[in-house]
Amino acid sequence: MQSVLIVVHLLIVLALIGVVLLQRSEGGLGLGGGGSGGVSGFLTGRGQANALTRATAILAGLFFLTSLALGILAHRGAAPRSIFDGATPAAGSAPAQAPGAQGPGVLEQLQQLQGQTSGAPAPAAPETPSAPAVPQSR
Repeated sequence: MQSVLIVVHLLIVLALIGVVLLQRSEGGLGLGGGGSGGVSGFLTGRGQANALTRATAILAGLFFLTSLALGILAHRGAAPRSIFDGATPAAGSAPAQAPGAQGPGVLEQLQQLQGQTSGAPAPAAPETPSAPAVPQSR
C-alpha cells in the first residue's frame, strides 16, 4: 500500500513540476525568455491560463493529501518506545540496588560488562588513594 502511494505521489510531483513550468511568467525570465519568442504563442488564451491554474491547484491539493497519507502510514507502524526497553541487564550482572546502598558504581559496572564481553576478568575496583593519583606514561 505504501509503495503504491509513493509511486502516485511521485507522479503527482512530476505533473506538478510540468504544469508549473508550462505557466506563463509574469515578471522575470520564465520558460519563454521574458516573453520574446520560445513558447510565447503556445498558451496565449485566457481559458488555457485558467486551466493551468486550476490544474496546479488540483495537483497541489493531491500532493498535500498524499503527503498526509504517507505521514500517517509511516507513523502508524511506529509505536512509542522507551530507551530503557532495550537496556536489559546481562545474565551474570548484579541485581539493581537502591540508590542509597553502597555498591559498585556505574564505572565499575561498565568495566565488569566490558570484561565479560572480552573474556578477560574485570579489574578490581581501586582503593581510595590517600594522595592524588598522578597519571603515568608508558
